[in-house]
Formats: sequence, C-alpha cells, structure tokens
Amino acid sequence: MIGGFILGGDNGNARVAIRGIGPSLAQVGLNNVLADPTLGLFDANGAQLIFNDNWMDDSAQAAALTAYGLAPVSNEESGIFATLPPGAFTAILAGKNGGIGVGLVEVYNLQ
Repeated sequence: MIGGFILGGDNGNARVAIRGIGPSLAQVGLNNVLADPTLGLFDANGAQLIFNDNWMDDSAQAAALTAYGLAPVSNEESGIFATLPPGAFTAILAGKNGGIGVGLVEVYNLQ
C-alpha cells in the first residue's frame, strides 16, 4: 500500500507520526489482515528516510508515539515518528516476508 502526503507552509519542519496497521484491524471485524506490516518513509526523490518493522524496535520513536497517544495496539505493527521539512513524501506499507492482507497507513501532522 502506498500513501503519499505533502507537507507545506512557511512554518519550517513538521513533526509527523506514521503508522502501519494490520493485526489490530481484526479487532474491528476485518478478515485477512496484514499479519506483520513493515513501513518505509521515502522522500520525493525515492530515497528511503526511515524503515520500521515493529514499532517498539526503536525506543526513541516508540517513546514519541506513546507520548502522543499513537502507540499501535499490536507489537507487530509499524510506527515512525519523524521531523520533516516541507515537501512530498511517500509511506509504503508492506507485509514482512511477502505477506499479504488488509492494512492501513495513517499519517498524523503533530502540532
């Protein structure tokens, strides 16, 4: 799944949280959910900026996601917290080891 977003304005860098959700979607009745999502963040030139498999793997990002109340429900889900300059970005949600299923990409612009 590919989710694109644009950060703009004259306020400089923006703090964003990006979540790759899969397993917890079963709790709301969805079937065939993405069991182990991975999440990559790319800039407008296609360069990978950040990659995350399980949201708790990076303790600093996990702490930031938790502080903003955005910690994913499942440890298998992915989460990225970043400070980004204005521009176009792409978040790519994929299944680990080629896994397939229903997933969700969420992007939050944090003030």
